[in-house]
Formats: sequence, C-alpha cells, structure tokens
Amino acid sequence: MAALNCSLATLLTSADAVFSGTGCPEAALLCGMNISWVLSNSTQQDLDELCLSEDEYLTRHLGPLRSPVFFPVCVTYLTIFLVGVLGNALTCAVILRYRVMQTPTNYYLLSLAVSDLLVLLLGMPLELYDMWQNYPFLLGEGGCYFRTFLFETVCFASILNVTALSVERYVAVVHPLKVKYMTTRAHVKRVILVLWALSMMCAVPNTSLHGIMMLPSKFGRQFPRSAICHVVKPTWMYNLIILISTLAFFLLPMLIISIFYMLIGVQLHRERTMTVVGTGCSFGPESLSRSHKQKLSKRNVQVTKMLCVVVVVFGLCWAPFHMDRLMWSYMDTSSQQHLKIFEHVHIISGVFFYLSSAINPILYNLMSTRFREMFSHVTCYSSSWPARSSSQMIQRSTLSKNVPNPTKWTSEPGEVKEH
Repeated sequence: MAALNCSLATLLTSADAVFSGTGCPEAALLCGMNISWVLSNSTQQDLDELCLSEDEYLTRHLGPLRSPVFFPVCVTYLTIFLVGVLGNALTCAVILRYRVMQTPTNYYLLSLAVSDLLVLLLGMPLELYDMWQNYPFLLGEGGCYFRTFLFETVCFASILNVTALSVERYVAVVHPLKVKYMTTRAHVKRVILVLWALSMMCAVPNTSLHGIMMLPSKFGRQFPRSAICHVVKPTWMYNLIILISTLAFFLLPMLIISIFYMLIGVQLHRERTMTVVGTGCSFGPESLSRSHKQKLSKRNVQVTKMLCVVVVVFGLCWAPFHMDRLMWSYMDTSSQQHLKIFEHVHIISGVFFYLSSAINPILYNLMSTRFREMFSHVTCYSSSWPARSSSQMIQRSTLSKNVPNPTKWTSEPGEVKEH
C-alpha cells in the first residue's frame, strides 16, 4: 500500500479540492482540509507540520506521551510509598490507640502524619499517572482543581504543623512553667484545626488559576487529546502567588524554626552546665539526684543533635520543591537549555518532596524510646509488655517525685525529645 504523500510539491500540483489518502484522518493534520484554503492561509511553520500525524504533532508541542524516566522514578516512588505509608500509619495507630501517647506534642505529630498520608495515598498516584501518560488529563476540570488544591493544602499544612510543633517545644523547654496553661490538649486541637483551615484558605488562590488547557486548533482540527491540567490565568498572577507562598510558607517558617531550635539548644546547654556544676557539690541524700542529672545531661546532648538533624533534613527536603516552583515561574520556557535543566530539577524535587513524607516518622517518632516501644507493641504483641511498661512508668514517676526536675515538661512520655 502506497504511503501518504502530503508534501508541498504534491499539494501545489494536486487537482483535488480536499486532501485525502491512505491512513486519513490520523495519518496527517491536513486530512479532510481544503487544499487551496490551507495553502493561502498557512505560515511556514504550518506548512512544515502539514504531514505530521496527530501523535507526532502532540509530541512536538507537548513532549513525549510517557516520561523517559518513568520506570526508575516509579521504583523510587514505590519504595518511598511503602516506607512512608507504613511509618505514618503506625504513628497514627499508636497515638490514637494509647492514651499515654496523646500528648500535645504528639497531636502535632498526628496531624503531620495525616498530611503525609494524604500526599502519599492521593498525591503520589496522580503524579505517577501523569508521568505514565502526560496527556490527556482524564479527570476533567474538577479533577484538576482537586489535585492542585490537595498539593497546596498538604504543603501548607505540613510546614505549619512543623512550625507549631517548634513553638510548642520552645515553650516546653524554655518556659516549662507555662506548659500546663498554653499547651493543653484542647488548646492544641484548636490550633491544629485552625492550621488546616488556614492551609485550605491559602490553597484557594493557586487552585483558582488552574484549569484544563488544550492546544489551539490547527487547519480547523481540534485536539481533545492535548488536554492537560495547567495554569489558565495570566502568568504574572501565578508567579506572584508562588513567590509569596515560598516566602510565607518556607523561608519565614524555616527562619522561625531555626531561631526557636537555637534557643532550645542554648537552654539545654545551660541546663547541662548547671547539672555539671551541681554534681560536684552533691553530698549525702543529694547523691541520688547526681546520677539522674548526669543521665539528663547526656540526654540533652542527644536532643540537641536531633534538633539540628530535624531542621537540616526538613530544609533539604523542601528546598528543591520550592526551587522547582520558582524556576518554572521565572525561567524562559522557550529556551531548550532551560527546559532541560528544569527536567532534572523537577525529578529531584519530586523525590525529595515525597521523601519528606516518608522520613518524618523516622525523624519525629522513631527517635523516641516510647514510640519504639509502642511500635513494637502494635506490630509484635507481647502479653508481658503492658506489665513491664507500667512498672517502668511507676519507677519513673517515683523518681520524678523524689528528685526535683526543672525540665520535667521537656521529656513527656512519647515526645520526640525522649531517648
């Protein structure tokens, strides 16, 4: 069977009014068009695309249908998915199941775990599907709004929860006497509800800028297969929102978190110094507190190191994400070099974005002895555990009554500061 010939020379010598031939209408964009009208109304770029099939035309303007790095990225995402879902599900289970774990700090960790689960269970499948089939977007305009709203909300909720947790930790360590009044369970629940409501409100502006976009018609043909979820409002509005959100929901919170953790570290260092000085002056009955203070000093060093890890890891995981958004907002999209660089940045930012959802249970939960005990109890039930745990809590309670502990509120059961 002869191949379709739609070269410019053929069209100029054709006696047909309407172009047709082997494989039409899929074989070429020109199929079914009036030849004389096309020749008189087409630009040079249009003439160069006359013989392209619809698939070739979509690939030229929208890129390949499937991402060339889909399979390695898919394996990486699935690994993160398994670790993150398991870790965050265990976090939710132990906090909701055991009342001893329902502390103000752990309520923030529960909220953060819910945010991470939403990212992993809803956001990651949508992104993997986009990489498998970049176009058309099959969920329609409502699905486009939902996807954008989901990502914006969980991003804002995560950073706000971490910031609120840092404030709570600062109050607990630096102002321990205020903890009973400022960080009650009821108060923390109200704060978390406000944080999620604020996150949803702040997600609306960017969501409203998105919609379904399709390639403009060519030679009278429509391209419904080119539908993608994209920014449909003026670009300057999107750029402004991204800039504001980066400042308000990343740089400013990171600055606040760093300051609070620095103050926490200074306070812990001061308490450690006081413990060392007090140890040399301990005689008689006070020798009981000497061992306890030495253990407390050692724990404080570990806590300080953990706080540094928390800040650094959080910043490393989220910095590529915000860099990706800023780069897309202000780069020259007509430059192939810029687009190639952006492809690598986009892949890296995606991996770190989802990694932050999987690593949170490790950073905030697994570094706590109480959480590790609860995880073991949930996954490998031991009938002797409750009695042993109760005995340990009684001993700890008895010790705290006998020994004055100025940092009592910095080591509540199940909190991230416990080692």
